[in-house]
Amino acid sequence: MKLVSFEYGGQCRFGHVTDDCIHEPSEGLRQRFPDLRALLAAGACDALQQDAGGRQLAVADVRFLPAIPNPDKILCVGVNYRPHIEEMGREIPDRPVVFVRFPGSLVGHDEAVVRPDVSTQFDFEGELAIVIGKRARHVPCERALDHVAGYCCFMDGSVRDWQQHTMQFTPGKNFQKSGAMGPCIVTADDIPEPALLQLSTRVNGEVMQRAEVADLVFGIPALVEYCSTFAELLPGDVIATGTPGGVGAARKPPVWLKQGDTIEVEIPRVGLLRNAVTDEIRANPS
Repeated sequence: MKLVSFEYGGQCRFGHVTDDCIHEPSEGLRQRFPDLRALLAAGACDALQQDAGGRQLAVADVRFLPAIPNPDKILCVGVNYRPHIEEMGREIPDRPVVFVRFPGSLVGHDEAVVRPDVSTQFDFEGELAIVIGKRARHVPCERALDHVAGYCCFMDGSVRDWQQHTMQFTPGKNFQKSGAMGPCIVTADDIPEPALLQLSTRVNGEVMQRAEVADLVFGIPALVEYCSTFAELLPGDVIATGTPGGVGAARKPPVWLKQGDTIEVEIPRVGLLRNAVTDEIRANPS
């Protein structure tokens, strides 16, 4: 099943997708579960699929939101594919390199990501993200996938000079609307072996990144185990698993995103996340 969050009629809503149609839950189901995070927490995806009382909306008529608009946590993993480690001149880490993104740093499918006006070094990073389906604390690898609700495309837009101000990645990863997540979450029952997934990133139609998820240094079970050891993972939490080689910063000359560019992150069986790039228009200071 494909779960989606969207805006329609000025309201944030959710549903599931078949073909080009979004099936919105009935009023009764929406009262019980106001968003996807609540639906996942209740383990009620089957109720959504079986619910027949809601509207059907054309995909073209809605505005996509990040697949989970209000996660408790967005944890991102850096330098987790060997080609990317090599191109960035780093050593293979002994443990996952984890940093945090804020919800406001993400937009949905077909929404523009914003290049901040304080930098020209805006870079692309296509990734597979996992969404937690049930509480996870001290979960061993062998049970990790039991806690995954599904999978989603992720674009971890990076403002490289700000990322490199210090050893901490946070500033360069959290500019407003600099990343994206979507268009939907494909539930785990449709993807029993996520390691077999393949990922590619295109900029203006040109393939810049290509990899197999099996090539992760720390695979999905290891990431769930590690992250659930230092944090309580909650339904709706997001873990972005890392980007392959081919990022703009490592190219000679570097390839930076600019206004008018289009980025596509595609993972067959999961989806295609597409975002244009626009320049920041700075508001008057308050």
